[in-house]
Amino acid sequence: MQDLDIDIAYLKRILNELLDIDSPTGMTDHAVGHVCHELSLLGIPFELTRRGAIRANLSGRRESPDRAIVTHVDTLGAIIKGFHSANGWPKISPVGSWSARFAEGARCRVYSDGGRKTSGTLLPLKASGHTYGDEIDTQPSTWENLELRLDARVSCEKDVLDLGINVGDLIAIEPQPFFAPNGFICSRHLDDKAGVAAVLAAAKAILTNRAELPMDCHLLFTISEEVGVGASHILTGDVAELVSVDNGTIASVQHSCDYGVTVAMQDSTGPFDWHLTRSLIGLCKEFSIDHSRDVFNHYRSDSAAALEAGNDIRTALVCFGLDASHGFERTHIDSLHCLARLLVLYAQSPALFDRDAEALGPIGDLPAAE
Repeated sequence: MQDLDIDIAYLKRILNELLDIDSPTGMTDHAVGHVCHELSLLGIPFELTRRGAIRANLSGRRESPDRAIVTHVDTLGAIIKGFHSANGWPKISPVGSWSARFAEGARCRVYSDGGRKTSGTLLPLKASGHTYGDEIDTQPSTWENLELRLDARVSCEKDVLDLGINVGDLIAIEPQPFFAPNGFICSRHLDDKAGVAAVLAAAKAILTNRAELPMDCHLLFTISEEVGVGASHILTGDVAELVSVDNGTIASVQHSCDYGVTVAMQDSTGPFDWHLTRSLIGLCKEFSIDHSRDVFNHYRSDSAAALEAGNDIRTALVCFGLDASHGFERTHIDSLHCLARLLVLYAQSPALFDRDAEALGPIGDLPAAE
């Protein structure tokens, strides 16, 4: 195995380009197209599911069974659910699970039929202290208490409909990215576009250095992780190991690594595979990658969706450090660098067990056989 150099400039460029593409769940085609374009430039073959999830492949010495690394291109967003009778301003509901507190004041774009886009701002119903006084601080922070102020002359529902805006139109939240000179990256939707950028940077390092892989390694990019579907619809039966790439939440009650990689031991659906997680930790130790272990009680990833769909596979979750997840997020380039290094090493590592070559078989080389 080789600890390969990661092209940090490439990683940052890909991340910035992805952040510039609106892709709330349900409207991911343009982000998918951009990832496909990058895969083509790297010379990585890929195919798409009917709905647009990507299954790419880095070839190894063995075609099947193999392993996969999965991340997602869809982000949080919102949707129009109706109109207020007083002024016609749209009512909204969330797409994905995120707090209305982080929606207040967000700039956004409404996507309507025919490709029309209308800008606006998500605001609480009582938005002006000059009008409502202290009530702006005491009103509940809920989705029912939010509305969309369009950048258009509207005073009733008909005015909004005349703009071509209807119930069910998707709302993309502007990310407002900022790349600080000291390595911090602040933006909405780093979950999981930062993960996508790290995966592509890892793939680039493998190809540039012509690193030999022991087996095929699929790169999976899903389009509905934020609503719980994730990798349930993209795997085929040849995958024996699946590593999800997503965010590791930074908080005083967590143990995620701010500037390294975090290996999740359990999420809200249960523990990850004992052997796969410890193999990843072993790679971090062997190659001096800054890392930590963590448990996430209010979190699930693509791996959970894959297992719930009935896939009999070993799963793990590796994370970049992320503060204020599903809000206005912040990560650091060092964490993404560590993550990409780990992915490169994992792709080069041997299969965990020979017996995993078969869906069913004898006890083989499992530790219980000793």
